Amino acid sequence: MQALTYHGSHDVRVEQVPDPIIEQPDDIILRVTATAICGSDLHLYRGKIPQVKDGDIFGHEFMGVVEEVGSEVTAVSKGDRVIVPFVIACGGCFFCQMDLHAACETTNPGRGAILNKKQIPSGAALFGYSHLYGGVPGGQAELVRVPKANAGPFKVPDVLDDEQVLFLTDILPTGYQAVVNAGVKQGSSVAIFGAGPVGLMSAACARMLGAEQIFMVDQHDYRLKYAQQTYGVIPINFDVIDDPASSIIEQTSGCRGVDTVIDAVGFEAKGSITETVLTKLKLEASSGAALRQCIAAVRRGGTVSVPGVYAGFIHGFLFGDAFDKGLTFKMGQTHVHPLLPTLLEHIQKGELSPEIIISHRMRLADAAEGYRLFDSAREQCRKVILRP
Repeated sequence: MQALTYHGSHDVRVEQVPDPIIEQPDDIILRVTATAICGSDLHLYRGKIPQVKDGDIFGHEFMGVVEEVGSEVTAVSKGDRVIVPFVIACGGCFFCQMDLHAACETTNPGRGAILNKKQIPSGAALFGYSHLYGGVPGGQAELVRVPKANAGPFKVPDVLDDEQVLFLTDILPTGYQAVVNAGVKQGSSVAIFGAGPVGLMSAACARMLGAEQIFMVDQHDYRLKYAQQTYGVIPINFDVIDDPASSIIEQTSGCRGVDTVIDAVGFEAKGSITETVLTKLKLEASSGAALRQCIAAVRRGGTVSVPGVYAGFIHGFLFGDAFDKGLTFKMGQTHVHPLLPTLLEHIQKGELSPEIIISHRMRLADAAEGYRLFDSAREQCRKVILRP
């Protein structure tokens, strides 16, 4: 089969690789009909995530038709059309029973990105996201093996096109969980840092849940203009405005700051020269620039919601400021599985249209060019989907 494989920083190729096979009795083989390049895939592409090996297959946003089922699979059958959550969860462990599927303690034999060496569960395996997260081949391919098929694959109605439901695999539930964690409700004010796919899905969900004032901070004017036109955000370009948090505060009631902030940027946030040097010297693992702005922009008693990926340690966290302001932090990988019925219903009712952010539709064979476009923000690239 054809698949997108890794061969070093900024070097991905579509190659012929062996077809996947059933390895466990609760596996299925899925024939992929649509897949996407996620913003977090760019961390892999840039060589920023450790334990990525030559030949690894990327891709954690994918859907398709069940081609083959293992002997113990009862939840889906050959021919079923499904989306697959990017989190691989067993559905039965301590955490899965609490609907904390991203914390599943059975699917990842590694340690994840956690630095604490104490004997604790690692969290769930992820599709196509390094050997830190299980080394499970991803879905930017013609075929993919899906483990734990009695818990993961989610059937979708044939009346909905692939593009309407594909983002149920990651960015839509990630944006939705970020907004729910943030406590957004009717009349809320919210600032979203990052106008990439997750930031845009966060804006869509915040607007759906009744947010009155939405600020969005990014460095790309084309992204900000799109978000302004589509979701009615107040755009702030941090290459033009040195201190976005101050600008946000000045535009909020009583100059108190927003009720809640969402950091949809993560560890590759554009930071100071000091942070750049520290990162190159491996004295720092993540940039704290976005988090510092979030802490500054939110009002006292507010919430900081973090769907953006972080790893390791950062300096300048300003924990004292967070304490003094009495802030609540909520963060982590998305617990996709329990969110799917609700989000599918919103799509069916026309309350969410995640597919409208798609800017580029390409063949799987052209996936390497898709990565280059997305990484360099060329051609006003917002979201790339691939079809085998």
